[in-house]
Amino acid sequence: MTPRNYPSQEPFSEVAARYHTTVSELGANAPSGEEIQWGEDPYQSLVIYPSAEPDGRILAFMHGGGWTNGYKEWMAFMAPALTAAGITFTSLGYRLAPRHLFPAGYEDAAAGLLRARKEAERFGADPLRLYLGGHSAGGHYAALLATRDDWWRAEGLSCNPLAGCLPISGVYRFGEGSGLSQRPRFLGKASEDRDRNASAIEGIKDKTPFLIAHGDRDFPHLVRQAEEMEAKLSSLSIPVSRLVIPGADHFTASTWAGDPARTWLPAALDFMH
Repeated sequence: MTPRNYPSQEPFSEVAARYHTTVSELGANAPSGEEIQWGEDPYQSLVIYPSAEPDGRILAFMHGGGWTNGYKEWMAFMAPALTAAGITFTSLGYRLAPRHLFPAGYEDAAAGLLRARKEAERFGADPLRLYLGGHSAGGHYAALLATRDDWWRAEGLSCNPLAGCLPISGVYRFGEGSGLSQRPRFLGKASEDRDRNASAIEGIKDKTPFLIAHGDRDFPHLVRQAEEMEAKLSSLSIPVSRLVIPGADHFTASTWAGDPARTWLPAALDFMH
């Protein structure tokens, strides 16, 4: 699909518009993937980019956009380098605010991930080597799925099917102490319970290993949150590494993720081994 196939989104901010242009240009020459629609809403879809020589690993990834913007097609630029390394890459879509409030996007992320897991073997991937990542808002959903057990218990699974989580510039806490300048619109009306339920750092119930990444020029409150998340996971004896990407801000931390010459991709490939 292309952006014009989707329902309208909130108007892009100036910085979001630049990011949209950049990732669209970076992904213009990406190989075509297989589209899978798993829900009625166009955002309830995913695209799988198969590897010519799959090694069993599969990475599902979610775009950012402040929970109000973004397309799964944004992440196409990551596919060439990852599939060349033997990884089956899939980009997950999810419904956006303000039309859809939490937990709608979280539920979509879970449903999309489970569908990617179901399709894995068809592309030469191993459902037991399933990894999940995301940038910004997508990193938030990835971390939430990696630390919660409600979504996989509802499917009758015996444990979290994730082998690891790779959030880039993710958000791990909402409400008091988050450092956010305003309440994200996807959370709806102010509610301490909702803020806590949406915060991956609260009530961790799984021991999924993490590779937390952010730029050294990222938003200061997200750097602090990453440090807090690393400390919390470590205190629970959950394997965790934090990668600080030299020279990267909130947006280049994402756009550099498809470049083998930058630091994230080699670190991610090593983590997924």
